[in-house]
Amino acid sequence: MTATAAPTFAMQPVTAEDTEALLVLNNAAVPHVNDLDAAAFCAIVDEAAVAVKAVDAAGGVAGFVLALAPGKRYASENYAWFCANMGDEGFLYVDRIVVDPTRRRSGAQRALYEHVFAEAERTGAPRVTCEVNVRPPNPVSMAFHESLGFQGVGEFEPYGGTKRVRLLARPIG
Repeated sequence: MTATAAPTFAMQPVTAEDTEALLVLNNAAVPHVNDLDAAAFCAIVDEAAVAVKAVDAAGGVAGFVLALAPGKRYASENYAWFCANMGDEGFLYVDRIVVDPTRRRSGAQRALYEHVFAEAERTGAPRVTCEVNVRPPNPVSMAFHESLGFQGVGEFEPYGGTKRVRLLARPIG
């Protein structure tokens, strides 16, 4: 029996031409990420330190990630928590990482995170941060993040208590 090589993904910058297709991916992932319209998506991309898509050898988009450094004008309660609690120390905040449902378990999400970790190291950010829903629960995502070395640094109920999130951080270096 021969082993099948894991697919590799090229990381390419998100462009304005990607907006429509990436919005479809994003909005299909609700409630694990919040839904967006084109203007909101483009505003995050404009503020992002990392805005890349994972592209397979055939040119298909497997997913994307948007991550922000502290001090941006982004109106996310989760991002604001990290700015208030870790902003002086520095971080790279993963606002959203979305993988096409047909590409789950392909290695795309891990490849996107590895890109973010490399960017954090390159820019001197001492940690990568994110959050995972605990209400509604997302145990698969929590287990995945823990496997990457993320640890809980807090919990709260943003957006009027409609969700409860666990805030996570992974040290770099």
